[in-house]
Amino acid sequence: MKISKILNKEACSISFEVFPPKTDASLESVTKATEEIAKLKPSYMSVTYGAGGGTSRYTIDIAENIEKNYSVPMLAHLTCVSSDKATVEKRITEIKRAGIQNVLALRGDLTPELEKSDRSKWEYHHAVELVRDIKRLAPQLCVGGACYPEVHPESRTQAEDIKHLKEKVDAGCEFLTTQMFFDNNLLYNFMYKIRAAGIDVPVIPGIMPITNANQVERAIKLSGSFMPQRFKSLVDRFGDNPAAMKQAGIAYATDQIIDLYANGINHVHVYSMNKPDVAEKILENLSDILGERYSYFEKTAI
Repeated sequence: MKISKILNKEACSISFEVFPPKTDASLESVTKATEEIAKLKPSYMSVTYGAGGGTSRYTIDIAENIEKNYSVPMLAHLTCVSSDKATVEKRITEIKRAGIQNVLALRGDLTPELEKSDRSKWEYHHAVELVRDIKRLAPQLCVGGACYPEVHPESRTQAEDIKHLKEKVDAGCEFLTTQMFFDNNLLYNFMYKIRAAGIDVPVIPGIMPITNANQVERAIKLSGSFMPQRFKSLVDRFGDNPAAMKQAGIAYATDQIIDLYANGINHVHVYSMNKPDVAEKILENLSDILGERYSYFEKTAI
């Protein structure tokens, strides 16, 4: 099923992101984790591509396994910064062959090696170029893109960032998924600005449950996310107690999601970090809000 069709539904829904293994040795454990999350029957799941495309060979394998064996619609990430056009065309062919109907078109993170490379030799510089190629090579695919409520780290201003975002949408992005954020007001302000700029595709908030204190520094490094004082206090109080921090982090993420639903945003994407227990607990917290689809949590455990 295409994600654009899922997003047209008015009922509240939730989806999860998983990531492929970094090594062959961890393939079995990662596959098991993704399957356990699939058993929760989210509205869809996404599979990341890996910095520099290093784990790209597993992205399609995991997506195909979940789509075919668990009937959960899949969104395969595809990055272009480390690829040439021939590689991108090959990946698109593999995605179609696997029966995947959705692609998240991303530039990709700049690894230290890419930072030092000669950019004049790159065949792709921005995600909009990838969006155009996907729509040209496979117009039947549903294409999504990423957006940053707090401004892309490489943009000088938010106005510049929104201008480039509209270029991606005009090129064929049918929906947008946000980078993680920890203050919903940042998203609401961002939504107002992009709608005023003529960007009218669905925007799916990306929520990251912080379940251990070590994740905080990494989250800030990856996204430059603003950490509200309420969240800082949570980490200060519970960061040294792993069980308490996990419970508090799940509760904070749940509170964010409920607030989003209450303000008319029906679809939320959770960066589950391949943790089925975290995904299950969030769904359990939301079971009555999400409706009968998740009522089995009272009877069934993973």
